Amino acid sequence: MSADPRPGLAEAERVELTVDAVAPGGHCVARVGGQVVFVRHALPGERVVAEVTELHRGFARADAVEILDASPDRVTPPCPYARPGACGGCDLQHVAPAAQLDWKAAVVREQLTRLGGLTDAEVDALAVRVEALPGGSLGWRSRVRYAVDAAGRAGLLKHRSHEVVPIDRCLIAHPAIQELPVLPVTGARWPDADAVETVASSGGDVAVVAYADGVATGVSGPERVRETAAGRSFTLPAAGFWQVHPAAADALVDAVLDLVDPKPGETAWDLYGGAGLFAAALAGRVDGSRVTVVESAPDGVAAARTNLADLSGVEVVAARVETALARRRITGPVDLVVLDPPRSGAGAAVVRGVVTASPRAVAYVACDPAAFARDVRTFAETGWRLTGLRGFDLFPMTQHVELVGLFLPPAQ
Repeated sequence: MSADPRPGLAEAERVELTVDAVAPGGHCVARVGGQVVFVRHALPGERVVAEVTELHRGFARADAVEILDASPDRVTPPCPYARPGACGGCDLQHVAPAAQLDWKAAVVREQLTRLGGLTDAEVDALAVRVEALPGGSLGWRSRVRYAVDAAGRAGLLKHRSHEVVPIDRCLIAHPAIQELPVLPVTGARWPDADAVETVASSGGDVAVVAYADGVATGVSGPERVRETAAGRSFTLPAAGFWQVHPAAADALVDAVLDLVDPKPGETAWDLYGGAGLFAAALAGRVDGSRVTVVESAPDGVAAARTNLADLSGVEVVAARVETALARRRITGPVDLVVLDPPRSGAGAAVVRGVVTASPRAVAYVACDPAAFARDVRTFAETGWRLTGLRGFDLFPMTQHVELVGLFLPPAQ
Protein backbone atom coordinates (compact mmCIF):
# COMPACT_ATOMS: atom_id res chain seq x y z
CA MET A 1 0.00 0.00 0.00
CA SER A 2 1.48 3.37 -0.99
CA ALA A 3 1.55 6.45 1.22
CA ASP A 4 2.46 10.11 0.83
CA PRO A 5 6.20 10.66 1.31
CA ARG A 6 5.36 13.89 3.16
CA PRO A 7 2.15 15.59 4.29
CA GLY A 8 0.61 17.74 1.58
CA LEU A 9 2.47 16.21 -1.38
CA ALA A 10 -0.07 14.86 -3.83
CA GLU A 11 -0.02 13.12 -7.17
CA ALA A 12 0.01 15.67 -10.03
CA GLU A 13 1.24 18.39 -7.64
CA ARG A 14 3.92 20.66 -9.07
CA VAL A 15 6.91 21.52 -6.87
CA GLU A 16 10.05 23.57 -7.44
CA LEU A 17 13.24 21.70 -6.58
CA THR A 18 16.96 21.49 -7.25
CA VAL A 19 18.20 18.27 -8.81
CA ASP A 20 21.13 16.35 -7.34
CA ALA A 21 23.03 13.27 -8.58
CA VAL A 22 21.96 10.75 -11.22
CA ALA A 23 20.25 7.56 -10.12
CA PRO A 24 19.46 4.23 -11.81
CA GLY A 25 16.49 4.11 -14.13
CA GLY A 26 17.05 7.40 -15.95
CA HIS A 27 16.28 9.52 -12.89
CA CYS A 28 18.06 12.17 -10.90
CA VAL A 29 17.67 12.49 -7.13
CA ALA A 30 16.08 15.50 -5.46
CA ARG A 31 14.65 16.13 -2.02
CA VAL A 32 11.47 17.88 -0.93
CA GLY A 33 10.77 18.30 2.76
CA GLY A 34 13.58 15.86 3.54
CA GLN A 35 12.10 13.13 1.35
CA VAL A 36 13.57 11.66 -1.82
CA VAL A 37 12.05 12.46 -5.21
CA PHE A 38 13.29 10.62 -8.33
CA VAL A 39 12.99 13.06 -11.23
CA ARG A 40 12.97 12.20 -14.94
CA HIS A 41 13.77 14.62 -17.79
CA ALA A 42 16.22 16.49 -15.53
CA LEU A 43 19.99 16.87 -15.14
CA PRO A 44 22.18 17.22 -12.04
CA GLY A 45 22.37 20.81 -10.78
CA GLU A 46 19.21 22.01 -12.52
CA ARG A 47 16.44 23.91 -10.82
CA VAL A 48 13.12 22.66 -12.19
CA VAL A 49 9.41 22.53 -11.67
CA ALA A 50 8.53 18.86 -11.28
CA GLU A 51 5.13 17.23 -11.48
CA VAL A 52 4.60 14.31 -9.10
CA THR A 53 3.66 11.14 -11.00
CA GLU A 54 3.80 8.50 -8.24
CA LEU A 55 3.76 8.39 -4.45
CA HIS A 56 5.38 5.59 -2.47
CA ARG A 57 6.34 5.02 1.14
CA GLY A 58 9.50 7.06 1.61
CA PHE A 59 9.88 8.44 -1.91
CA ALA A 60 8.08 9.92 -4.90
CA ARG A 61 8.58 9.97 -8.65
CA ALA A 62 8.20 13.08 -10.76
CA ASP A 63 8.77 14.56 -14.23
CA ALA A 64 10.57 17.85 -14.81
CA VAL A 65 7.97 19.86 -16.72
CA GLU A 66 9.65 23.28 -16.58
CA ILE A 67 13.37 24.04 -16.53
CA LEU A 68 14.18 27.13 -14.47
CA ASP A 69 17.99 26.85 -14.48
CA ALA A 70 19.30 24.54 -17.20
CA SER A 71 22.46 22.45 -17.12
CA PRO A 72 25.03 23.19 -19.86
CA ASP A 73 24.62 19.51 -20.81
CA ARG A 74 20.94 19.97 -21.67
CA VAL A 75 19.91 19.71 -25.35
CA THR A 76 16.58 19.79 -27.15
CA PRO A 77 15.32 16.21 -27.61
CA PRO A 78 15.29 15.36 -31.34
CA CYS A 79 12.13 13.27 -30.99
CA PRO A 80 8.79 15.00 -30.30
CA TYR A 81 7.65 11.99 -28.26
CA ALA A 82 10.62 12.19 -25.81
CA ARG A 83 8.91 14.34 -23.20
CA PRO A 84 6.86 13.97 -19.99
CA GLY A 85 3.64 12.07 -20.54
CA ALA A 86 4.69 10.65 -23.90
CA CYS A 87 6.96 7.75 -24.96
CA GLY A 88 8.97 6.21 -22.12
CA GLY A 89 11.54 4.47 -24.31
CA CYS A 90 14.26 7.14 -24.40
CA ASP A 91 15.32 8.37 -20.96
CA LEU A 92 18.15 10.68 -21.97
CA GLN A 93 17.29 12.50 -25.18
CA HIS A 94 17.55 15.78 -23.25
CA VAL A 95 21.21 15.01 -22.40
CA ALA A 96 24.17 15.82 -24.68
CA PRO A 97 25.79 12.62 -26.05
CA ALA A 98 29.08 12.99 -24.14
CA ALA A 99 27.19 13.70 -20.92
CA GLN A 100 25.11 10.56 -21.46
CA LEU A 101 28.32 8.52 -21.23
CA ASP A 102 29.29 10.27 -17.99
CA TRP A 103 25.76 9.74 -16.64
CA LYS A 104 25.96 5.98 -17.25
CA ALA A 105 29.47 5.70 -15.78
CA ALA A 106 28.24 7.47 -12.63
CA VAL A 107 25.39 4.98 -12.26
CA VAL A 108 27.78 2.03 -12.67
CA ARG A 109 30.09 3.47 -10.04
CA GLU A 110 27.24 4.02 -7.59
CA GLN A 111 25.92 0.49 -8.03
CA LEU A 112 29.37 -1.08 -7.56
CA THR A 113 29.86 0.73 -4.25
CA ARG A 114 26.30 0.49 -2.88
CA LEU A 115 25.34 -3.01 -4.08
CA GLY A 116 28.67 -4.55 -5.05
CA GLY A 117 30.41 -3.74 -1.79
CA LEU A 118 33.47 -2.26 -3.48
CA THR A 119 35.34 0.64 -1.90
CA ASP A 120 35.83 3.92 -3.70
CA ALA A 121 39.50 3.00 -4.13
CA GLU A 122 38.59 -0.34 -5.72
CA VAL A 123 36.21 1.38 -8.14
CA ASP A 124 38.84 4.02 -8.91
CA ALA A 125 41.25 1.23 -9.86
CA LEU A 126 38.73 -0.05 -12.41
CA ALA A 127 38.68 3.37 -14.14
CA VAL A 128 35.00 3.05 -14.97
CA ARG A 129 34.06 4.70 -18.25
CA VAL A 130 31.49 4.06 -20.97
CA GLU A 131 32.54 3.89 -24.63
CA ALA A 132 30.35 5.12 -27.48
CA LEU A 133 29.92 2.85 -30.49
CA PRO A 134 30.13 4.09 -34.09
CA GLY A 135 26.99 5.37 -35.77
CA GLY A 136 25.79 8.17 -33.53
CA SER A 137 22.83 8.43 -31.17
CA LEU A 138 19.98 8.00 -33.68
CA GLY A 139 19.12 5.32 -36.22
CA TRP A 140 20.88 2.48 -34.41
CA ARG A 141 18.18 0.21 -32.99
CA SER A 142 17.85 -2.88 -35.21
CA ARG A 143 14.92 -4.35 -33.29
CA VAL A 144 11.97 -2.20 -32.24
CA ARG A 145 9.04 -3.77 -30.40
CA TYR A 146 5.77 -1.85 -30.50
CA ALA A 147 2.90 -2.43 -28.09
CA VAL A 148 -0.65 -2.65 -29.47
CA ASP A 149 -3.50 -0.85 -27.70
CA ALA A 150 -7.14 -1.88 -27.35
CA ALA A 151 -7.96 -0.19 -30.65
CA GLY A 152 -5.33 -2.29 -32.43
CA ARG A 153 -2.88 0.62 -32.91
CA ALA A 154 0.86 0.00 -32.61
CA GLY A 155 2.91 2.45 -30.55
CA LEU A 156 5.35 2.74 -27.65
CA LEU A 157 4.61 2.67 -23.94
CA LYS A 158 4.63 5.55 -21.50
CA HIS A 159 7.18 5.29 -18.69
CA ARG A 160 6.12 2.72 -16.04
CA SER A 161 2.75 2.33 -17.76
CA HIS A 162 0.82 -0.01 -20.03
CA GLU A 163 -0.63 2.99 -21.88
CA VAL A 164 0.33 2.96 -25.55
CA VAL A 165 1.47 6.20 -27.20
CA PRO A 166 0.70 6.01 -30.95
CA ILE A 167 3.65 7.31 -33.00
CA ASP A 168 4.48 7.71 -36.68
CA ARG A 169 8.11 6.48 -36.45
CA CYS A 170 10.88 5.98 -33.90
CA LEU A 171 14.02 8.08 -34.47
CA ILE A 172 16.40 5.68 -32.74
CA ALA A 173 15.21 2.86 -35.04
CA HIS A 174 17.55 1.55 -37.72
CA PRO A 175 17.10 3.37 -41.07
CA ALA A 176 15.75 0.18 -42.67
CA ILE A 177 12.99 0.17 -40.04
CA GLN A 178 12.29 3.89 -40.42
CA GLU A 179 12.04 3.38 -44.18
CA LEU A 180 9.29 0.79 -43.79
CA PRO A 181 6.02 2.28 -45.02
CA VAL A 182 4.29 3.77 -41.98
CA LEU A 183 0.90 2.23 -42.76
CA PRO A 184 1.91 -1.47 -42.49
CA VAL A 185 3.22 -1.00 -38.93
CA THR A 186 2.29 2.04 -36.85
CA GLY A 187 -0.53 3.22 -39.10
CA ALA A 188 -2.19 -0.18 -39.42
CA ARG A 189 -4.65 -1.95 -37.13
CA TRP A 190 -3.48 -5.14 -35.40
CA PRO A 191 -6.70 -6.54 -33.89
CA ASP A 192 -5.23 -9.99 -33.17
CA ALA A 193 -1.83 -8.88 -31.80
CA ASP A 194 -0.63 -7.39 -28.53
CA ALA A 195 2.83 -6.50 -29.86
CA VAL A 196 4.61 -6.00 -33.18
CA GLU A 197 8.39 -6.21 -33.62
CA THR A 198 10.35 -4.80 -36.54
CA VAL A 199 13.76 -6.32 -37.32
CA ALA A 200 16.58 -5.03 -39.53
CA SER A 201 19.46 -7.51 -39.36
CA SER A 202 23.12 -6.78 -40.03
CA GLY A 203 22.86 -9.28 -42.88
CA GLY A 204 20.34 -7.05 -44.68
CA ASP A 205 17.09 -8.84 -43.77
CA VAL A 206 14.00 -6.87 -42.73
CA ALA A 207 11.04 -8.55 -41.03
CA VAL A 208 7.89 -7.62 -39.09
CA VAL A 209 6.76 -10.08 -36.41
CA ALA A 210 3.33 -10.04 -34.75
CA TYR A 211 2.83 -11.43 -31.22
CA ALA A 212 -0.19 -12.57 -29.23
CA ASP A 213 0.24 -13.48 -25.55
CA GLY A 214 4.00 -13.39 -26.03
CA VAL A 215 4.02 -15.92 -28.89
CA ALA A 216 5.02 -15.00 -32.44
CA THR A 217 1.93 -15.50 -34.61
CA GLY A 218 3.11 -14.28 -37.99
CA VAL A 219 6.08 -12.90 -39.87
CA SER A 220 6.18 -10.50 -42.79
CA GLY A 221 9.53 -10.99 -44.49
CA PRO A 222 12.00 -13.83 -43.81
CA GLU A 223 11.28 -16.12 -40.86
CA ARG A 224 15.03 -16.44 -40.27
CA VAL A 225 17.42 -13.51 -40.43
CA ARG A 226 21.18 -13.29 -40.94
CA GLU A 227 23.53 -11.50 -38.57
CA THR A 228 27.24 -10.93 -39.12
CA ALA A 229 29.77 -10.59 -36.32
CA ALA A 230 33.27 -11.73 -35.36
CA GLY A 231 34.02 -12.58 -38.98
CA ARG A 232 31.15 -15.08 -39.20
CA SER A 233 27.55 -15.27 -40.32
CA PHE A 234 24.82 -16.35 -37.90
CA THR A 235 21.21 -17.24 -38.62
CA LEU A 236 18.35 -17.14 -36.13
CA PRO A 237 14.57 -16.73 -36.09
CA ALA A 238 13.34 -13.23 -36.80
CA ALA A 239 11.84 -13.30 -33.30
CA GLY A 240 15.08 -14.58 -31.74
CA PHE A 241 17.50 -12.65 -29.53
CA TRP A 242 20.40 -10.65 -30.96
CA GLN A 243 22.04 -7.44 -29.79
CA VAL A 244 20.02 -4.47 -31.05
CA HIS A 245 22.94 -2.17 -31.88
CA PRO A 246 24.64 -3.12 -35.19
CA ALA A 247 28.11 -2.64 -33.67
CA ALA A 248 27.35 -4.32 -30.35
CA ALA A 249 28.20 -7.94 -31.14
CA ASP A 250 31.68 -7.13 -32.42
CA ALA A 251 32.37 -4.73 -29.54
CA LEU A 252 31.40 -7.32 -26.94
CA VAL A 253 33.33 -10.15 -28.59
CA ASP A 254 36.44 -7.98 -28.83
CA ALA A 255 36.15 -7.02 -25.14
CA VAL A 256 35.67 -10.62 -23.98
CA LEU A 257 38.61 -11.93 -26.00
CA ASP A 258 40.82 -9.06 -24.88
CA LEU A 259 40.01 -9.63 -21.20
CA VAL A 260 40.30 -13.45 -20.99
CA ASP A 261 42.91 -13.90 -23.76
CA PRO A 262 42.05 -17.51 -24.77
CA LYS A 263 44.99 -19.78 -25.59
CA PRO A 264 45.18 -22.85 -27.89
CA GLY A 265 44.33 -25.98 -25.94
CA GLU A 266 42.20 -24.26 -23.30
CA THR A 267 38.61 -25.34 -22.59
CA ALA A 268 35.74 -22.90 -22.25
CA TRP A 269 32.10 -22.56 -21.22
CA ASP A 270 29.72 -20.10 -22.88
CA LEU A 271 26.87 -19.83 -20.39
CA TYR A 272 23.58 -18.29 -21.58
CA GLY A 273 25.10 -18.79 -25.01
CA GLY A 274 22.19 -17.74 -27.24
CA ALA A 275 22.86 -18.21 -30.95
CA GLY A 276 26.54 -19.00 -30.33
CA LEU A 277 28.28 -15.64 -30.70
CA PHE A 278 30.87 -15.99 -27.91
CA ALA A 279 31.31 -19.73 -28.41
CA ALA A 280 32.30 -19.16 -32.03
CA ALA A 281 34.84 -16.53 -31.01
CA LEU A 282 36.28 -18.77 -28.27
CA ALA A 283 36.46 -21.77 -30.59
CA GLY A 284 38.51 -19.73 -33.03
CA ARG A 285 41.12 -19.11 -30.31
CA VAL A 286 41.33 -22.47 -28.46
CA ASP A 287 42.15 -24.35 -31.66
CA GLY A 288 39.72 -27.27 -31.49
CA SER A 289 39.60 -27.71 -27.71
CA ARG A 290 36.28 -28.25 -25.97
CA VAL A 291 33.83 -25.30 -25.90
CA THR A 292 30.50 -25.96 -24.19
CA VAL A 293 27.48 -23.76 -24.79
CA VAL A 294 24.58 -23.78 -22.31
CA GLU A 295 21.29 -22.24 -23.46
CA SER A 296 17.71 -22.87 -22.33
CA ALA A 297 15.58 -21.16 -25.02
CA PRO A 298 14.66 -23.72 -27.71
CA ASP A 299 15.15 -21.18 -30.52
CA GLY A 300 18.56 -20.28 -29.15
CA VAL A 301 19.60 -23.92 -28.83
CA ALA A 302 18.56 -24.68 -32.41
CA ALA A 303 20.32 -21.54 -33.72
CA ALA A 304 23.53 -22.33 -31.81
CA ARG A 305 23.63 -25.89 -33.13
CA THR A 306 23.22 -24.63 -36.68
CA ASN A 307 25.66 -21.75 -36.36
CA LEU A 308 28.40 -23.78 -34.66
CA ALA A 309 28.07 -27.02 -36.63
CA ASP A 310 31.29 -26.39 -38.58
CA LEU A 311 33.44 -25.91 -35.47
CA SER A 312 35.16 -28.91 -33.94
CA GLY A 313 35.01 -29.42 -30.19
CA VAL A 314 31.84 -27.36 -29.66
CA GLU A 315 28.91 -28.87 -27.75
CA VAL A 316 25.52 -27.23 -27.18
CA VAL A 317 23.70 -28.22 -23.97
CA ALA A 318 19.97 -27.47 -23.81
CA ALA A 319 19.40 -26.55 -20.16
CA ARG A 320 19.04 -23.73 -17.72
CA VAL A 321 22.51 -22.72 -16.55
CA GLU A 322 21.79 -23.28 -12.86
CA THR A 323 20.37 -26.72 -13.66
CA ALA A 324 23.34 -27.68 -15.84
CA LEU A 325 25.72 -26.76 -13.03
CA ALA A 326 23.74 -28.32 -10.19
CA ARG A 327 23.03 -31.58 -12.02
CA ARG A 328 26.53 -31.81 -13.47
CA ARG A 329 25.36 -31.60 -17.08
CA ILE A 330 28.62 -29.70 -17.41
CA THR A 331 31.60 -30.32 -15.14
CA GLY A 332 34.94 -28.70 -14.44
CA PRO A 333 37.74 -28.18 -14.50
CA VAL A 334 37.47 -25.56 -17.21
CA ASP A 335 39.89 -22.80 -18.17
CA LEU A 336 37.59 -19.96 -19.28
CA VAL A 337 33.97 -19.04 -18.64
CA VAL A 338 31.85 -16.42 -20.39
CA LEU A 339 28.70 -15.41 -18.52
CA ASP A 340 26.07 -13.47 -20.50
CA PRO A 341 22.98 -13.72 -18.29
CA PRO A 342 19.60 -12.00 -18.71
CA ARG A 343 18.84 -8.67 -17.05
CA SER A 344 18.25 -10.38 -13.68
CA GLY A 345 21.91 -11.43 -13.55
CA ALA A 346 23.57 -14.79 -13.01
CA GLY A 347 22.65 -15.08 -9.34
CA ALA A 348 24.48 -16.58 -6.39
CA ALA A 349 23.94 -20.24 -7.31
CA VAL A 350 25.43 -19.79 -10.79
CA VAL A 351 28.34 -17.67 -9.54
CA ARG A 352 29.23 -20.27 -6.92
CA GLY A 353 28.87 -23.08 -9.45
CA VAL A 354 31.26 -21.30 -11.82
CA VAL A 355 33.78 -20.67 -9.04
CA THR A 356 33.64 -24.34 -8.02
CA ALA A 357 34.71 -25.31 -11.56
CA SER A 358 38.02 -23.45 -10.97
CA PRO A 359 38.45 -21.55 -14.26
CA ARG A 360 41.48 -19.28 -14.58
CA ALA A 361 39.26 -16.36 -15.69
CA VAL A 362 35.61 -15.38 -16.07
CA ALA A 363 34.27 -12.74 -18.47
CA TYR A 364 30.87 -11.44 -17.38
CA VAL A 365 28.70 -9.60 -19.94
CA ALA A 366 26.02 -7.61 -18.12
CA CYS A 367 23.10 -5.51 -19.28
CA ASP A 368 22.02 -4.32 -15.81
CA PRO A 369 24.51 -2.61 -13.46
CA ALA A 370 22.50 -3.49 -10.34
CA ALA A 371 22.32 -7.21 -11.09
CA PHE A 372 26.00 -7.17 -12.06
CA ALA A 373 26.93 -5.43 -8.80
CA ARG A 374 25.08 -8.03 -6.74
CA ASP A 375 27.03 -10.76 -8.54
CA VAL A 376 30.27 -8.82 -7.92
CA ARG A 377 29.52 -9.10 -4.21
CA THR A 378 28.95 -12.86 -4.51
CA PHE A 379 32.22 -13.34 -6.39
CA ALA A 380 33.99 -11.34 -3.68
CA GLU A 381 32.52 -13.56 -0.97
CA THR A 382 34.30 -16.52 -2.61
CA GLY A 383 37.58 -14.62 -2.82
CA TRP A 384 37.33 -13.75 -6.53
CA ARG A 385 38.12 -10.21 -7.66
CA LEU A 386 36.73 -7.93 -10.34
CA THR A 387 40.00 -6.83 -11.95
CA GLY A 388 38.82 -5.28 -15.22
CA LEU A 389 35.68 -3.52 -16.40
CA ARG A 390 34.61 -1.97 -19.69
CA GLY A 391 31.35 -0.16 -20.34
CA PHE A 392 29.64 0.26 -23.71
CA ASP A 393 26.83 2.56 -24.78
CA LEU A 394 24.90 -0.06 -26.74
CA PHE A 395 21.66 1.88 -26.12
CA PRO A 396 22.18 5.60 -26.86
CA MET A 397 19.45 7.96 -25.66
CA THR A 398 18.36 5.44 -23.00
CA GLN A 399 19.54 4.81 -19.44
CA HIS A 400 20.80 1.31 -20.31
CA VAL A 401 24.49 0.41 -20.37
CA GLU A 402 26.35 -2.83 -21.15
CA LEU A 403 29.32 -3.99 -19.07
CA VAL A 404 32.04 -6.56 -19.60
CA GLY A 405 33.89 -7.50 -16.42
CA LEU A 406 36.92 -9.73 -15.80
CA PHE A 407 36.96 -11.85 -12.65
CA LEU A 408 40.07 -13.66 -11.44
CA PRO A 409 40.51 -16.21 -8.61
CA PRO A 410 42.37 -15.34 -5.41
CA ALA A 411 45.73 -16.73 -6.55
CA GLN A 412 46.02 -14.33 -9.53
